[in-house]
Amino acid sequence: MKSHKHNNPNLLISTHTHKLFLSSSPFNFLISLPSFIYLKLQRFTPLFFFFFFLCFSLTTSMVASDTDTDSGPVVPTTALVTFLQRVQLTALRSYPKKQIPDPKSYIDLSLKRPYNLSTIESAFNDLTSESRHDQSVPVEKLEKFVKEYFDGAGEDLLHHEPVDFFSNPSGFLSNVENEQVREWAREVHGLWRNLSCRVSDSVRESPDRHTLLPLPEPVIIPGSRFREVYYWDSYWVIKGLMTSQMFTTAKGLVTNLMSLVETYGYALNGARAYYTNRSQPPLLSSMVYEIYNVTKDEELVKKAIPVLLKEYKFWNSGKHKVVIRDANGHDHVLSRYYAMWNMPRPESSVFDEESAAGFSTMLEKQRFHRDIATAAESGCDFSTRWMRDPPNFTTMATTSVVPVDLNVFLLKMELDIAFMMKISGDKNGSGRFLKASKAREKAFKAVFWNEKAGQWLDYWLSSNGDEPETWKAENQNTNVFASNFAPIWINSFNSDEVLVKKVVKALKNSGLIAPAGILTSLTNSGQQWDSPNGWAPQQEMIVTGLARSSSKEGKEMAEDIARRWIKSSYLVYKKSGTIHEKLKVTELGEYGGGGEYMPQTGFGWSNGVILAFLEEFGWPSHLNIEP
Repeated sequence: MKSHKHNNPNLLISTHTHKLFLSSSPFNFLISLPSFIYLKLQRFTPLFFFFFFLCFSLTTSMVASDTDTDSGPVVPTTALVTFLQRVQLTALRSYPKKQIPDPKSYIDLSLKRPYNLSTIESAFNDLTSESRHDQSVPVEKLEKFVKEYFDGAGEDLLHHEPVDFFSNPSGFLSNVENEQVREWAREVHGLWRNLSCRVSDSVRESPDRHTLLPLPEPVIIPGSRFREVYYWDSYWVIKGLMTSQMFTTAKGLVTNLMSLVETYGYALNGARAYYTNRSQPPLLSSMVYEIYNVTKDEELVKKAIPVLLKEYKFWNSGKHKVVIRDANGHDHVLSRYYAMWNMPRPESSVFDEESAAGFSTMLEKQRFHRDIATAAESGCDFSTRWMRDPPNFTTMATTSVVPVDLNVFLLKMELDIAFMMKISGDKNGSGRFLKASKAREKAFKAVFWNEKAGQWLDYWLSSNGDEPETWKAENQNTNVFASNFAPIWINSFNSDEVLVKKVVKALKNSGLIAPAGILTSLTNSGQQWDSPNGWAPQQEMIVTGLARSSSKEGKEMAEDIARRWIKSSYLVYKKSGTIHEKLKVTELGEYGGGGEYMPQTGFGWSNGVILAFLEEFGWPSHLNIEP
């Protein structure tokens, strides 16, 4: 929020006191008050100095409190995003409750030519100047304003026909013998055409007129309300594209993400201006690895290495870096999620404002908003994993969690970079990253592993994470989540026969394995990353890890889970005509719900995991997919 500057201090109280109280910093009033009283009290010097000292002391202590409570970084957003939040808020005040549009649809609007932002802001000020007591405006007037001055959400993202798409690629899923399943798989494969887009030229020519960011190559979007490329979704999209033999499209997705890292220093949550304050689970190295593993594209690997080094630094420095000291005095470096934002998320600002309404101070709200944005950076927004007192949403404390799965992704990054450096001829660099991976593996054993549970458990920080802290057994989160089993995805863990035996037994007895796949958690909180939902990424990571092991029971469990997921996805598709973002895994043939938005279809990573599972396990002709 802009500060208010005035040459005449006598005008301060009479004209702008209410604005000071509404400022983003409630201390501005106290800071400015002495300048007002100076002229009034300058004849009473002792009284003046006493009052000035009182205000200064109060202000200093309050500002210090602000620093102590929320000292983290904030990446500013654009003027257009800030304005569109005003439009979003007015819309949500104006529509009847059951007819409220998706808040994200307003933040995805772009300016219609020939109008500029200043002109549209003036028109909006005129529209709202005579607003009702509840600050709403007539819906028909608001709709007319939006239609006159904006191009619709998603209109700056154009359909793109992928050059490498073939309706029936040579050798496509040859191990799927059941013709019914095979025909469905071809339909899922065909969905890539629906989700293939390119950013319009207008975004490149006039980026300030859009919240969509320019990208050099075509994209695969998740679908529905998600009208932009998303970071961690792209890994499972690429897994599916490999099965579909769409190597050019897959390489383009990686090129786009690398361009974001080169521009911002990290891959954004998604390619929107309002996502520049956070990343998502770091899987870029895994994407490059998957493509190289099939295409042997060494040029891509060489281009990727310096970009991956930049991303690696982002996740292993600053607020993302934490140090846990074990009982023997050894320090273990791990990472956490930490969004560079402490305000309501623009795409969901009204939801965030309402969620924070119970906090009494601005500082509490700032910390809460940062933890909400940080949960969004985790990709698992929202879940009881991030709550100190689940399922109480206001106890969200994501920045205080050292997550198992984030460190799985970073361990994989270290191994990937070591591999890429080796094939590029940099043996010294490869050795450094192998050494880093070994250090992180030791941290998994010292910080996350719980021998009694047979799982890796998230770790709650006792402090703000800025200084090393000593490991405490009671800080492990003993609640059961699918993410507790994510490390089995890593070869050094799934190749350990003794360890795999413990993990298989723990997963079998965990209560997570449901009729349609693996539950995200055992808690039905109403949040989408909890029971009864299951998500494609977690199915794939656990299934892939178990399938790679030498354990007969582990391999059988992997195939069984994959078939449950495929079967339920098929039944949902036949019933609804679409692939869904998530499934309700407690029942076969039901899609998931919960969270802050309606169930979404499309759907990028779900398509990718279905195709990857079918390629891995096939489908025998005698095995019926119908119930």
